[in-house]
Amino acid sequence: MPIDPAPFAYDGLDRVIHEKARLGIVTALVSRPEGLSFNDLIRLCGLTQGNLSRHLSVLEEAGFVTISKAFESRRPRTDIRLTAEGRQRFLDYLAVLEQVVRDASARAETADPTDPTLRPA
Repeated sequence: MPIDPAPFAYDGLDRVIHEKARLGIVTALVSRPEGLSFNDLIRLCGLTQGNLSRHLSVLEEAGFVTISKAFESRRPRTDIRLTAEGRQRFLDYLAVLEQVVRDASARAETADPTDPTLRPA
């Protein structure tokens, strides 16, 4: 079995959702197949309208979410849903993140605290 020259590169960490706000948005949506309203996401993720709009644009461009706009009792309503592709990419991302945690835990358990290479420069 060949040795991976960069075992801690974690290429599967998708940069689109690795950003804190977008990770929160996708996490909020993954358990809600019917989606969430724009206002629900503002509340759940602690974002401003402008920040949420910008992050949703990035997620929509990358194929993670669909955004639909409609009127409900003459009031505008925006709903956001995770796409099938977005859901799968998120699950793949979580698998890589779980590997990061396993690797870090294994290294922390076996690390020699007297090893000079572990000290800050």
